[in-house]
Amino acid sequence: MLPPIDEIVSNFEFLDEWDDRHHYLMELGRKLPPLPEEAHSEANRVRGCVSQVWLETQVDRSGPEPRLHFRGDSDAHITKGVVAVLIAFFDGRTASDAARADALGLFQTLGLSEHLTAQRSNGARAMMDRIRADAQGVAAAA
Repeated sequence: MLPPIDEIVSNFEFLDEWDDRHHYLMELGRKLPPLPEEAHSEANRVRGCVSQVWLETQVDRSGPEPRLHFRGDSDAHITKGVVAVLIAFFDGRTASDAARADALGLFQTLGLSEHLTAQRSNGARAMMDRIRADAQGVAAAA
């Protein structure tokens, strides 16, 4: 099970070396609940990632404002860790809050912006864009 985003941020702050952060990122990826095989679909595939990435968005409409829940997976260990960080950051937010949330700022805080390769950074932005687009679509329909 993924820790809350505040705990992830705190753990990243505790780790001084990029190698330690890199290992923690992969550990977070291993904590992602398994994504069912049927969710590894073209509809859930994130375009713009070099690795295979799937994000599934589920909408909870039981409250006054729709809340988003995410599941994801990747075929690459580091990328799967990035998926885990984004899920921890966005999961459970209202659609309007998720559409406005600053995930790039989070990546700067965690030191990921400066240490991920250009390809992985582009993939992370593609994931953020996908989540933001899903959130905007749900918020507009509410």
